[in-house]
Amino acid sequence: MEGKEEDVRLGANKFSERQPIGTAAQSQDDKDYTEPPPAPFFEPSELTSWSFYRAGIAEFVATFLFLYISVLTVMGVVKDKTKCTTVGIQGIAWAFGGMIFALVYCTAGISGGHINPAVTFGLFLARKLSLTRAIFYMVMQCLGAICGAGVVKGFMGKTRYGALGGGANSVNHGYTKGDGLGAEIVGTFVLVYTVFSATDAKRSARDSHVPILAPLPIGFAVFLVHLATIPITGTGINPARSLGAAIIFNKDKGWDDHWIFWVGPFIGAALAALYHVVVIRAIPFKSK
Repeated sequence: MEGKEEDVRLGANKFSERQPIGTAAQSQDDKDYTEPPPAPFFEPSELTSWSFYRAGIAEFVATFLFLYISVLTVMGVVKDKTKCTTVGIQGIAWAFGGMIFALVYCTAGISGGHINPAVTFGLFLARKLSLTRAIFYMVMQCLGAICGAGVVKGFMGKTRYGALGGGANSVNHGYTKGDGLGAEIVGTFVLVYTVFSATDAKRSARDSHVPILAPLPIGFAVFLVHLATIPITGTGINPARSLGAAIIFNKDKGWDDHWIFWVGPFIGAALAALYHVVVIRAIPFKSK
């Protein structure tokens, strides 16, 4: 195992494309842009690095907290028939978006702050991380989501939790499965496209005079997508979030349309990665 000093030096990801976030990006003396090398497809040496496992733990904890706050907020809204005494749909959207903003900010320097298998999948397709790390992240994210939803069920009680739907995603009445799939594809595209744009090294070099706090646009994208698609699917755009709620709820309603909340986000993430590679990276960069 690597020593702590080496671990701190390398951080969560030893590949050179990792960029500082927020106003720290403005302090770089060299503003010229160099295309970062792609991450190796498979990196077995990562398995012997403490930073690799530390990043996985960070993804687990972040996804656990994300499900705990977001599902608990959903439970608080659906228990009131009128919704007038609750935070309503806007409050649910703020809970999801706000937690992503906070958690990405907290974990970006450790794991990259993915908190979503679709985001991890998109970054993997764009060669931002290895297959080894991508699979490990997804497993830890799903485990964290299951534990987070489980804690909510423990607070609410089995009977009340089940009666309130458990925060599980499903295609709502009046919409088809195709509608739900389309909403998940477009919603995830918006999220992953924002992730690529907010963390793009080329943009940091070109617009280094503009203060950028990457978690802010990412969290805001989650907020806006929830406002638009909660009436359709309850908004998944995160397979770990959908899986955790479905497993703990464990009723037909949570499983009937569950495939949509994996296929849709992965297609959306793949399209965003393709757009990033073909369009964004193709834009020529001229140093100021």
